[in-house]
Amino acid sequence: MTSLSESGTRTAPLRGTIAVIALIGLLHVLGWGVLLLVVIPADIPLGGGGGALVTLGVGLTAYALGVRHAFDADHIAAIDNTTRRLAERGRPATTVGFWFSLGHSTIVVVLCILLTLGITAIGSSLADDSSALRTWTGIIGPTVSGVFLLAIAAINIASLRRRDQVGHQAGHQALGGPVLRLLGPFEKAVDRPSRMYVVGLLFGLGFDTATEIGLLALAGAATLVAVPWWAALTLPVLFAAGMSAFDTTQGAVMRRAYTLQPGRRHIGAAYAFAMTGLSVVAAVLIAIVQLAGVLVHNLGLGGPLPWLASFGIDDLGFILTGVLVTMWVVVLVLARRPRVSES
Repeated sequence: MTSLSESGTRTAPLRGTIAVIALIGLLHVLGWGVLLLVVIPADIPLGGGGGALVTLGVGLTAYALGVRHAFDADHIAAIDNTTRRLAERGRPATTVGFWFSLGHSTIVVVLCILLTLGITAIGSSLADDSSALRTWTGIIGPTVSGVFLLAIAAINIASLRRRDQVGHQAGHQALGGPVLRLLGPFEKAVDRPSRMYVVGLLFGLGFDTATEIGLLALAGAATLVAVPWWAALTLPVLFAAGMSAFDTTQGAVMRRAYTLQPGRRHIGAAYAFAMTGLSVVAAVLIAIVQLAGVLVHNLGLGGPLPWLASFGIDDLGFILTGVLVTMWVVVLVLARRPRVSES
């Protein structure tokens, strides 16, 4: 019989997942409901005029910007590598993407609130590349992102090497080695999905991507025509709804991929190595590009750094997602093929 404690342990992650799905649904209902049922019927011009179609188009744009932001390379790498680490240790990992996106969305929503309250200094500072706000956020955000990705990649590399050396069960034991001992505080700081909220919050401090600037421009334009504050805030809510839906899906799919146990041992070993290797390489590449950009733009360092900083990673998130999902599907097909009996 299944004990009460075991039953509670199994149902707790399920309750958390259901709550997350409900929250994502609430964001969609709130954003689209207010836009379609209140803003448009009241002829509130979120797009600066032009009627209901323009207002609807602005809402769709805000949502699309959130979806696009979910496929930024640093989002994919952070969620994927953290999901792998938690899944390997047998911890709940399905909602990693949700908590990350929630933290990231918080920064964007707060900025939009400040804009709707008429704090024009925020808008002018964001528009000025040389402002102190843009300078400091251009340092903090990419630095936090780069350091986090390097740290989580190092933990995954060390964990994979130890697992290869002493067997599968070692991945669930206390991790040793100088690298992991050095990263011990980091390991404890992000030991559950909800801790990714702070990580997403810190990532969001570097709000210099085209998607976030685009959303803030939409919100700023809405305030110029004196629309009600609550109407303008439908835009960041729609942005958060789109980003959280796709970040959460990304994390849930990767959690399933990392807990997959193909029936054939050689397939399982190759699969684990390939999935982890690809995620780690992507995380290190993205971190190097981001940190190189910080050093070049703020300290003026030369050498190979300008070339590294100019490396395009804008579409890497889409490519990485496609490769990871394709790899998962291929392994599923190979694992379910009937074995050829030896004569």
